[in-house]
Amino acid sequence: MKLHNFNSGPSILPQPVLTQAAEAVLNYNNTGLSLLEIGHRTAWFQEILQEAKDSVKQLMELDDSYEILFLHGGATTQFMQVPMNLLDTHATAAYCDHGVWGNKAWKEASLFGKVKVVADSSDQQYRYINKGFDIPSDAAYLHLTSNNTVEGTQWHNFPETAVPLVADMSSDIFSRPANYNRFSLIYAGAQKNMGAAGVNLVVVKKEILGKVARTIPTIMNYQKHIEAGSLMNTPPVFAVYVSMLTLRWIIQEGGLDAMGIRNQKKSSLLYDTIDANPLFDAPVAVEDRSQMNAVFFLKDHALEAPFLDLCKKEGMIGVKGYRTVGGIRVSMYNALPIESVTSFCDLLHFFTQKHG
Repeated sequence: MKLHNFNSGPSILPQPVLTQAAEAVLNYNNTGLSLLEIGHRTAWFQEILQEAKDSVKQLMELDDSYEILFLHGGATTQFMQVPMNLLDTHATAAYCDHGVWGNKAWKEASLFGKVKVVADSSDQQYRYINKGFDIPSDAAYLHLTSNNTVEGTQWHNFPETAVPLVADMSSDIFSRPANYNRFSLIYAGAQKNMGAAGVNLVVVKKEILGKVARTIPTIMNYQKHIEAGSLMNTPPVFAVYVSMLTLRWIIQEGGLDAMGIRNQKKSSLLYDTIDANPLFDAPVAVEDRSQMNAVFFLKDHALEAPFLDLCKKEGMIGVKGYRTVGGIRVSMYNALPIESVTSFCDLLHFFTQKHG
């Protein structure tokens, strides 16, 4: 039976990436050593790291005013590392609260300075993205989550502001073209569109650093990591390698323009099917629906268990909604083929014929 991987993260990877990564575990580049054995300061790993950094800049069309870092800790570490580096004790940062991760981010930031939540959609269970909200002109930065994996919303037009923009792009990075030069700092856990779990990408504009008065612990200081070239401590070599392979694959497949077209096609197919189906409801505001994570519900809650049983039987993996939200969640990251979405839509039709 063919499996269809709709996991929200760690998630599906391109088959060529899996093949090359598996080969490298046994014998990296015909060196006679496993990738898991090579030193992080060897020329072998230096080449991997440099290609990964160069690929990020190429895909985002960034100049040398930006630095690329591959760090430990995943995106959650950035909830404290961002304010530690950018928010002085008596300064104020603006935050958008559009879901579980944005909520965690602003609460963590409040440990380091003042926080003003300028956009909050919790009044409707995080099912929309606020528009036209006020951003204090003296804010140290504005933080947003570009795609809300749990709730199924996504920014399709980023706010216009002179305040430095900071974004958690963990679940939609490299999924579409965008003007990444508008951001002063971007961070993303790799395990959705960029590789395997275990490494975190940070893209930072150098001019925003070094402006806080506090003493920053060395391991948390972006400037120290830049000076060390992401090698301050032993990096997650395998995870960086898988990220490099994934970035290489994106470029070979046509870059962000190609990813954007594919992801639009997949998400449109699924949402059109859900909207036409009498058993299911997708309550997220249409204009804010995520191309990465479709969240929807059975109108008759009693049908949820048999639907999930059918999904399991038919090899539809990872479609149960997040524990605090419930319902169904279908994640459609870059590597997911449209054939999997088509198969899931066929399953929706079959279930409706049986229970409608």
